[in-house]
Amino acid sequence: MAGRRCASRAGLSLVLLLAVLVGCGGRAPSDRAAAEVQRVLDRRASAVLDRDEAAFRATGAAAGAGTGLANLRDVPLAGWSYRLTDLRRSGDRATADAELRYRVEGYDTAPVEVDRTLRLTRAGGTWRVTSDEPAGKGGAQLWDQGAVTAVRGERSLVLGVGQPGERLRSFADLADRAVPAVSEAWGTDWARHVVVLVPKSLEGMAGLLGAPASGYRGIAAVTTGEAGGSAKAPADRIIVNPDAYGVLGDLGKQVVLTHETTHVATRAHTTAATPLWLSEGYADWAGYRGSGRAPGQVAPELERAVAGGQVPATLPDDGDFGFASDPGRLARAYEGGWMACRLIADHWGEVRLNDFYRAVGDHRERAGAVEGALRDVLQTTPERFTQLWRQYLRDQLH
Repeated sequence: MAGRRCASRAGLSLVLLLAVLVGCGGRAPSDRAAAEVQRVLDRRASAVLDRDEAAFRATGAAAGAGTGLANLRDVPLAGWSYRLTDLRRSGDRATADAELRYRVEGYDTAPVEVDRTLRLTRAGGTWRVTSDEPAGKGGAQLWDQGAVTAVRGERSLVLGVGQPGERLRSFADLADRAVPAVSEAWGTDWARHVVVLVPKSLEGMAGLLGAPASGYRGIAAVTTGEAGGSAKAPADRIIVNPDAYGVLGDLGKQVVLTHETTHVATRAHTTAATPLWLSEGYADWAGYRGSGRAPGQVAPELERAVAGGQVPATLPDDGDFGFASDPGRLARAYEGGWMACRLIADHWGEVRLNDFYRAVGDHRERAGAVEGALRDVLQTTPERFTQLWRQYLRDQLH
């Protein structure tokens, strides 16, 4: 058969690497450059793990937005490696796309995978890194924003930039109280520890999320992670908006950390089948559980609506939870989800609420998930449940 043929024998690691980078028949100079750059990145990764400043600087001084290893020095790392995925070279300059894989010691059971863009120059036959930045619109890492300070709690690790140590300690204390509270509500089949990231400002939070700051202005914290606990984005990253969080009272601060910790605990059972009214409502239910707060105190927007004769006709849909939506609509969505979960706990019991949550997530697709769990776990129908929920709003928010 005419045409070029790729090498296929095992053991030719260099050839295999280059086949990924440049495809069959790649030119020899590009092949050599790719292999040389990968070796530089390997040395760089070893220097990070060894905290070897001299070895790190030998690969190039740039470290994201900082210099040297200062920004990373306080971060407990169990793993750090680069995998070169593309190299674009022009003479003695090159731009490399790479996958950075790292693990925080004691917290990450699988590596976090993030895309990075590195620029390099070649002098005296040696490639050196001149910049190492988030790729495209991907989110920054905390150490891209400055030197990281780490505070360890009994059940938490708090990493902050531009924050005093005593404030980071307060977050660790809140997280340490949140973890057992969530375990009491949900059970113990989760990691039972969390990582909290505290950037310097709202803009820093948005940078970590790779999103505009305007969408998170009134949001005190979010939990990263994909449904099902993807290794690419572990659920145990609670990212705080220090601007919004700072105006909360003591109870509000605790509720927020407990809410976000609940997302960490439930992530493996939160799938594409789980509607936001359930995932957010359950997190609020766990957050307020045992607080002694009356429904009207937790759900003031819904209370006003019910008092005005405007009882919602249906449970909130996912679109109601958009951070950029009308604040009143967003508040009613969260409150409506919380009241739905509170109804299940009051009417069927907390064990059934947990069983219901798991059953919905186990369905793996949205169609039929809630309907099946209502039937199998609560022995009711969507129509009957909605009627009960609407009446519960009237009874509790009068």
